[in-house]
Amino acid sequence: MANWFECKVRYDKMMENGVPKKVTEPYLVDALSFTEAEARIIEEQTPFISGDFSVNAVKRTKISEIFRDDTADKWYLAKVAFITIDEKTAVEKRTISQILVAGSGFKGAYDTFMDGMKGTMADFELVSLAETPLMDVYDAKLGSALPSKSEE
Repeated sequence: MANWFECKVRYDKMMENGVPKKVTEPYLVDALSFTEAEARIIEEQTPFISGDFSVNAVKRTKISEIFRDDTADKWYLAKVAFITIDEKTAVEKRTISQILVAGSGFKGAYDTFMDGMKGTMADFELVSLAETPLMDVYDAKLGSALPSKSEE
């Protein structure tokens, strides 16, 4: 299971009129710890940012899953209520999960979400779907502990 951390990066961004402006942009990183998340966002952003930048904040998120769309340029947060019924009391119970969904617009995000939920056997209800300010999402980098054939 992924541990998603939101990292906020502050740097001078060159605006269209040629004037630099201080901006803070959020990114999502899959990491094992706060330290790894900070190191990963620095590694990922260094090629794209000229000049100094800083990581202002690193916080753990409650995102349980990510539905991707390679053609999309925006990220939406879907709050989903999974509905179960307690067999003893016959009471309906709702468990909220947060799923990050890629989409070019609201309709695209909704379609991506519904596509991702197709195989789900549980009853669910989409509680909300809102655009996030996230700029990008970086998955974990999995290194191989075993030597490759050429190294043997």
